[in-house]
Amino acid sequence: MAYIGREPQIGNFQVCDAISVVNNQAAYTMQVSSVNVIPETANHCLVSLNGILQAPGSSFTVAGSTITFASALVTNDVINFIQILGSVLDLGVPSDDTVSIAKLTATGTKNSTTFLRGDNTFAAAGGGKVLQVLNDTATSAVATTAGTGTFVDTGLSQAITPSATSSKILCIGSIFHIRKNGDTSVNFRLIRGSTTIITPMGNYDTGDGQQLTEVFNFQFLDTPSTTNATTYKISFSSGNANLGMDTCPAQFTLMEIGA
Repeated sequence: MAYIGREPQIGNFQVCDAISVVNNQAAYTMQVSSVNVIPETANHCLVSLNGILQAPGSSFTVAGSTITFASALVTNDVINFIQILGSVLDLGVPSDDTVSIAKLTATGTKNSTTFLRGDNTFAAAGGGKVLQVLNDTATSAVATTAGTGTFVDTGLSQAITPSATSSKILCIGSIFHIRKNGDTSVNFRLIRGSTTIITPMGNYDTGDGQQLTEVFNFQFLDTPSTTNATTYKISFSSGNANLGMDTCPAQFTLMEIGA
């Protein structure tokens, strides 16, 4: 690389040749291997005179390859050493998007799935992430038989394949327009595969012979402990009279939550 003036000696530490003191002389030439050397400034020099480090600027100055002490030296003075430190490199501020993760000294795995924490370690994001969301909608009317206690599928059914055995499945249901003829109670149950995991959900007494329109909402956090495809569904039954699920859409949502 070309320079205007002298090329900076970055980190080029040099010890000057021994200098013999001349009585009543203040200025001396600095050389390394009998070649004149030129420090950047006096601040780039460590100078020991009579075993004492000298203060640059006040105890000595530098001009080119000449060092001049503040007072003329005498025969008994000894210049122990002059060490030239080279130039200081100003790195400045890196440009945007120029420092890669490979240049960072933090511990942990550095990749696109981790982040740098305040304790200077790379780590994956914490638990509780929503990994997938699946939804089913039922629009067909369904009826039960009065007083039999028989559960009937609502038509809300959704399969999900968890990505890890440690994942949890958040089940969310909203069943619109439950209606009845005569006095009745309503029970719902949540089924995973062939296993009922909640029953009853609800147990609504819909009133005395009134035609009612209601909404049943629920949430349940399940731990299936599997990575196999798993089907969840909702069924319901009535107590004393026929009860139907109206044609207004009912929703059933499954969310996989990372451990």
